[in-house]
Amino acid sequence: MSEFEQTEKQKMLAGELYLATDPELAAENKRASCLLRQYAQTTLEEPDLREQILRELLGKVGDAVNIVPPFHCDYGSNIFIGDRFYMNYGGIMLDCNTVHIGHDVLCAPYVQIYTAYHPTNPTTRLTGRELAAPITIGNTVWIGGGAIICPGVTIGDNTTIGAGSVVTKDIPANVIAVGNPCRVIKTVGK
Repeated sequence: MSEFEQTEKQKMLAGELYLATDPELAAENKRASCLLRQYAQTTLEEPDLREQILRELLGKVGDAVNIVPPFHCDYGSNIFIGDRFYMNYGGIMLDCNTVHIGHDVLCAPYVQIYTAYHPTNPTTRLTGRELAAPITIGNTVWIGGGAIICPGVTIGDNTTIGAGSVVTKDIPANVIAVGNPCRVIKTVGK
């Protein structure tokens, strides 16, 4: 590899086409899978062990973080979580790019956060290359059950995303947004 040639991981994090089957990425995915399996086997009576596993798995873990198993992610190392984060059963974070989550964020069951996506051009898609775009979720956000947060989205502080919503575009701070596609229906006080 030349001095200026990017690794597949660097391409992935830069939002460029990359191969997820790259050995470095495959090894990181395997590491995450092992830690997720350990995490899934923990119980409520093992909060210290859960915290230890999350701190090893994720890029950053704030204080008083509670993720209820089962939880799934691709790498974990691209997820950065603030204090007092709560994710209920069945949470998914496809972290092929960064996921930044603020403080006091609540996720109901089966919330799905997807940084990963595939090319829409079928010829490019057949090459096996993928794409990923970062997601940012502000402070004091509540995301309702079954909501899907799509690649490249930013959700502002103090916002509520309704259950079952599909968030395809940025949502500003201090609003309630619902639907498919998700849209603002009401402004709320801070």
